[in-house]
Amino acid sequence: MKVTIVGAGNVGATCADVISYRGIASEVVLLDIKEGFAEGKAMDIMQCATTTVFNTKVSGSTNDYSKTAGSDVVVITSGIPRKPGMTREELIGINAGIVKSVADNVLTHSPDAIIVVVSNPMDTMTYLTLKATGLPKNRVIGMGGALDSSRFKYFLSQALQKPGNDVQGMVIGGHGDTTMIPLTRLASYNGSPVANFLSQEEMDKVAASTMVGGATLTGLLGTSAWYAPGASVAYLVDSILNDQKRMIPCSVMLEGEYGQNDICIGVPCIIGKNGVEEIVDIKLNDTEKALFAKSAEAVRNMNADLKSVL
Repeated sequence: MKVTIVGAGNVGATCADVISYRGIASEVVLLDIKEGFAEGKAMDIMQCATTTVFNTKVSGSTNDYSKTAGSDVVVITSGIPRKPGMTREELIGINAGIVKSVADNVLTHSPDAIIVVVSNPMDTMTYLTLKATGLPKNRVIGMGGALDSSRFKYFLSQALQKPGNDVQGMVIGGHGDTTMIPLTRLASYNGSPVANFLSQEEMDKVAASTMVGGATLTGLLGTSAWYAPGASVAYLVDSILNDQKRMIPCSVMLEGEYGQNDICIGVPCIIGKNGVEEIVDIKLNDTEKALFAKSAEAVRNMNADLKSVL
């Protein structure tokens, strides 16, 4: 099984590293536009093979898409961060052009690939990829909900002072500080509702910390995080390649589900060998429905800036 990761920066390289040492795929190709960058990252990862004991083949390429041929999954991390003085419309316009070009190039060589979108703004870039390529909706997946949920579970575990692997929690909605919805009502600790252990005030604090989780790390690091994002992408890729049928919140096209149409936004999905195999209805209450509708409106407003690209 072969995975291509377009963009060999911190997130892309971490994803390749996790996929390799966990043996998720037999081959990983890193591709980047910067001369020698992907090749160097791939070589560095491969030099871990004897110490972390993996057999995955990792190679790098400078913008040669022929090396990506036959990929089962393509991960797109390409794009630029927003710079001082840059408007949201300018950022979307630049990244939309990059993502659209990448998608066209990878599909030329891997027409049956499932595409995982990481580039920001992620919900809008997922929507763009789906519309620009004409792929069936099960084959284009935005990964944001997997990352947001991992952060939610981290903050829950810290509040509970219990192991993170014993905690379950999910974040839906848009992949943004003001649009994501941590579902505290449904969070649990070893099958028991978190509300049995935490006060409403504590749960509200966990939700608030989750929503600014990415911004908090950017403030501490001076740049965007990469370990958790890279691992979250690998987790999603694993569910696809190995047909795990995991339920993972992902940004996918909705056609009536959750009361929304013609929008890519985070909802719980069953992820398997065919990509999105099912969108799961988790029966939101009225408050959660209102928050989801508000989140969808914000994502739609951002999608409107794609009009010059589509």
